Amino acid sequence: MTFDPAAVAARAHRATEMIHSMIYFVPEQDEELIAAGLRPGRMCYFASRSAPMGAVSAEVVTATFYNFNPEVVARTIPRAWTLVEPPAVVAARFKAVDRALRRLLGDEAIASHEVAELAALAREATTVMQPEARPLYAGHAGLEWPDEPHLQLWHAASLLREYRGDGHLLALLRHDLNGIDAIVSHCATGRGFTEDAARLLRGWTEEQWEQSRTRLQERGVLDATGRALSEDGIALRASVEADTDALDVASWRHLGEDRTARLIELGKGVSRAILAAGALPTTGVFASAPA
Repeated sequence: MTFDPAAVAARAHRATEMIHSMIYFVPEQDEELIAAGLRPGRMCYFASRSAPMGAVSAEVVTATFYNFNPEVVARTIPRAWTLVEPPAVVAARFKAVDRALRRLLGDEAIASHEVAELAALAREATTVMQPEARPLYAGHAGLEWPDEPHLQLWHAASLLREYRGDGHLLALLRHDLNGIDAIVSHCATGRGFTEDAARLLRGWTEEQWEQSRTRLQERGVLDATGRALSEDGIALRASVEADTDALDVASWRHLGEDRTARLIELGKGVSRAILAAGALPTTGVFASAPA
């Protein structure tokens, strides 16, 4: 059977995504960023993720992050850059990653052959990714590679994640889902964030959320309850994911079947260890456990 990179793209993403995204939940990130001079709260998230693009405007952050209320972004960006310049934010973030991974995995695992092998595979997977129409990926791709394997692994996982994420936004646009409609319809799948958590984390008011729900019902994306996908909505979200996979094949085509399978195997192992160590909150933020 011919190897189909699109068929494994989602699995490869899930295998490594937690390695990157743990940084949004662990205390080390805010500790390092606040120590560098940022203010507690949303500023740390918006600034840390966008800093590789430079001192960008609130509009650029809103565009690349996609499903946040623009008013919420504008409360902290560009003010963050008057407090800490982007290169210092990037440096503080890598310090946080180092501390967090050492705490979650332990020094023995950090120094293991498996982490080094996974880092090498993930880094190799990034060598064929191109920046066209991928602004958030492009910003991160311009950073220097760290020296230690566990930090190389995190950076590679970040590149893979932001590259796929940029492609996902293209798929959402193709299906006429703006920022809030994208997150409302995703919550209706029953996977990922709960509806209340998503609304609060993304900064939308109850009125804005209800307007989106009504709009999606009128399109036939949501069912009569407004809290679950209709049959058309299920098909639409499936088409979004299929397009996202189709735009995320370069790395897996480059690695080939065997090396992609090995990356998935190793990535799942490291991700499970990170989850088992308590990287994610246990307060009902997620509708189901991330896979």
